[in-house]
Amino acid sequence: MENSDNQKKNGGISGVFDKTMGGVRRFVAGVIAELGRCSWPNRQQLFESTVLVVVAITILAFFVAGVDEAARFLIKLVTVGK
Repeated sequence: MENSDNQKKNGGISGVFDKTMGGVRRFVAGVIAELGRCSWPNRQQLFESTVLVVVAITILAFFVAGVDEAARFLIKLVTVGK
């Protein structure tokens, strides 16, 4: 009963659809406007950032592998012995 009352107030299902699509249009327009205000990196900055990320991930991978090996050794030492 409440649902049909809400549909009558909003102009039925098509009114709800129009209201929803209007909200979507406003959201997309806002996103496009905000993306236009962003400062985008040039090719050199993008390349430098990419290299930095790859180096950082490589260092982190070696660190995690080292901690994993140390933990494996300690667990083996505790559970199996010498």
